[in-house]
Amino acid sequence: MKQPNFLFFITDQHRADYLGCAGHPVLKTPHIDSLAARGARFDRFFVASPVCMPNRATLLTGRFPSAHGLRQNGNHLSRRATTFVEVLREGGYKTAHIGKSHVQPMTSNPAFPRVDPKTLGILDEAWKDDGGDYGEETPERYAGTSPYAFKLPYYGYDHVDMVTNHGDQAHGHYDQWLRSRSPQAAAWRDRANQLPHDYVCPQAFRTPIPDALYPTAFIRDRAVDWLHGVKNDDQPFFTFVSFPDPHHPFTPPGKYWDLYRPEQFAVKLPYEAHRNPIPPLRWAHDRMLDNTQDTQSQVAFMANERQLKEAMALTCGMIAMIDDAVGAVLDALRDSGRFDDTVVIFNSDHGDYLGDFNLLLKGALPLKSIVNVPFIWSDPAEPHACVRHALASTADLGPTIIERAGLKPYWGIQGTSLLPAIRDDAHPHERLMIEFQDGAPRFGFAQPTFVRSLVTDTHRISLYKGETWGELYDLVNDPDETSNLWDEPSQAATRARLTEQLAQAMMDIVDQSPRAVRRA
Repeated sequence: MKQPNFLFFITDQHRADYLGCAGHPVLKTPHIDSLAARGARFDRFFVASPVCMPNRATLLTGRFPSAHGLRQNGNHLSRRATTFVEVLREGGYKTAHIGKSHVQPMTSNPAFPRVDPKTLGILDEAWKDDGGDYGEETPERYAGTSPYAFKLPYYGYDHVDMVTNHGDQAHGHYDQWLRSRSPQAAAWRDRANQLPHDYVCPQAFRTPIPDALYPTAFIRDRAVDWLHGVKNDDQPFFTFVSFPDPHHPFTPPGKYWDLYRPEQFAVKLPYEAHRNPIPPLRWAHDRMLDNTQDTQSQVAFMANERQLKEAMALTCGMIAMIDDAVGAVLDALRDSGRFDDTVVIFNSDHGDYLGDFNLLLKGALPLKSIVNVPFIWSDPAEPHACVRHALASTADLGPTIIERAGLKPYWGIQGTSLLPAIRDDAHPHERLMIEFQDGAPRFGFAQPTFVRSLVTDTHRISLYKGETWGELYDLVNDPDETSNLWDEPSQAATRARLTEQLAQAMMDIVDQSPRAVRRA
């Protein structure tokens, strides 16, 4: 049987309900919807971790953060880690990465101080340096005028067009390309030169970068060029097209800024909708009221109704531009003559609170808005529209692609192939685990947050290390998670049962690699 090609689209910080095919009442995404119209859309697809780097490493390895080791933003995925892309490459696939990667640090910012260096010994880490180069995504590599040349393969990719950072502040190969196109590049990124607007939402900037020179357009054009290059090639391919939007800052360019207006949106789940908010939510609400919160970093914060509606409108503008780019790439795939033997996938690395309980961005609290993301599998072998309700995880993507390619997974992979769910509506998981581990104390926590959550068909339970409180929600009767049942005496048996299941799930993902080579 001929091996299929794979075209994998992924967005950044994109919650599951912000697609036309998912029922969004305002946003139009006809090109992404076209994938759902000829494939399977999963409405209960969950990330392994609700932040970029740990979840992207899970996507590549099919292993959870506690196993692959990239547990928090600012670290790196070891070069020793096997990826599903490497399996494809070894199996005869041509592999390309276009856009955001983020499995290595993409800034030069120092890490949060966790330990006083004076207290460390001669060997300061439990693991010795493996000698890998983990600066491939940092800005310094792209300071010159000639496109930075990667040491290939890069986690299995033989071709890399790198984009780092977000919005109009994106860097990497994109930055080199933008500087080659216009002497205005630096001025366009200067916030003092943003175009006039009346928005008050934090991190909303009206960029003067033209549509055609915005990062989404760069990724679109590189993907189109790459697909044109395989037009007469019989070798199967895997192409990863990764957009850094709609992640903040909110900077849709040109016509996309005004495509949607704040008045079209509603805050459906304000802070007051939560009947018994947990301490971090109360802390964030207090910071909003006394105007002492940080609204210019990567940390979640609360915003007022006007600010939230503006963020929703601008997010939709950014998604609309991505949708147009997806359409152009799909046209290039058709022009290549390889559309009918290509599996097209759409996914995101995590969501955005985007108004839930007045929150923006993402963080330690595993609300549905940041852990439930889009997943569409459009397969020429199964060309019919369906919505699957099976629980599914980012860890499952690699095993699913490997099986569809007719190849075999490696020892230690932890996800499960979703092909039975795609084809026959099977339910491969009774429960899913979600991990979060912060690098610094934030959001009202005294220590860096360490959270483990379990999602089942009926409940979500979350344990916070070192805290006397936790979360328990009945997802059947309370799908918006507005009533925490953790301390309800009537729910004690349910809490105990789910806590035991969470312990079992944590044991399920204990690293089994490497295999023993002798009996003793």
